Amino acid sequence: MKYVKTPLSNLAALLFLAAGLSGAAHADDYADTLQLLRAGKLVEAQAKTDAFLTTKPRDPQMRFLKGVIQRDSGKVNEAIATFSKLTEDYPELPEPYNNLAVLYAGQSQFDKARAALEQAIRTNPSYATAHENLGDVYAKLASQAYNKALQLDSGNTAVQPKLALIREIFTPNLKAQRPATSPPAPAPLPTPAPTPPPVAQTAPAPIAAPTPAPAPAPATLPSKPAMANSATRDVEAAVASWAKAWAAKDMATYLSAYGRDFDAPGSQTRSAWEDDRRMRIMGKSSISVKLDNLTVTVEGSRAVAKFRQDYRADALSVSSRKTLDLQRVGERWLIVKESTGS
Repeated sequence: MKYVKTPLSNLAALLFLAAGLSGAAHADDYADTLQLLRAGKLVEAQAKTDAFLTTKPRDPQMRFLKGVIQRDSGKVNEAIATFSKLTEDYPELPEPYNNLAVLYAGQSQFDKARAALEQAIRTNPSYATAHENLGDVYAKLASQAYNKALQLDSGNTAVQPKLALIREIFTPNLKAQRPATSPPAPAPLPTPAPTPPPVAQTAPAPIAAPTPAPAPAPATLPSKPAMANSATRDVEAAVASWAKAWAAKDMATYLSAYGRDFDAPGSQTRSAWEDDRRMRIMGKSSISVKLDNLTVTVEGSRAVAKFRQDYRADALSVSSRKTLDLQRVGERWLIVKESTGS
């Protein structure tokens, strides 16, 4: 399973640390801590994180590193407590859930590991590492079930090949179950791309002049390019309204931006997803959502909006690519699917 370190978890560390959650002001502190980790000086690294967190106890990135240090030091229960608290304070971050799941799996608590990974995927449906780890956990659970089946019925010839296949999958990776020495260095916050100029708007074709005959000629319809530009502008307006409602914590407007056919992440029901969003959004003291490089593609009653999203809430700051799939319902464009990182 992939943890927050190389070779098992280089991806998870890169995703979390590259987000630059606490800005560049403390880059030296993070870099010094990572250097101590790479050198295997875990006691010094632990002291560094403790000193930092004395004055900034909520800093998510240093707390994340503290959990990694505890894991490397063999303090698994302490690491579990650190990552568990991170998921409570920053439930929108998938990586702490992933690391928590790996620690649970190391204790053969596969049900807890499964629950943590499912939450990571609900938080970010595009998080490939969590999907891979969830597959590993399901395989481990299957192995336990097959073993139990053999204990109850040793003559069941159908079970043994399945169990052998799972063992074959995991045997080559037994030596890889210990994380490597350190995650990669944190990257600075990405510089927001400049806001693109407004999309040029094509005016509708002029109304045909009436003929000399008593009955005037019918007016011509707008040209196809004009109609397409109108739909594009409507989608852009819908996306802007969605972001504005999110930042304002206007839950009624925010939730109404999603259509009845919205594909809720994971296996959540629409009601459970809405409750989850209310809890996360209303729990923040302030939210900022800025969109850059918005591009819209419209095909009939379907549209796809892609952009870079800069999200800030309290001490959290994350920049990522976002894609919204929308469908026209009456006069409105409603979100039916959203994904991150595409």
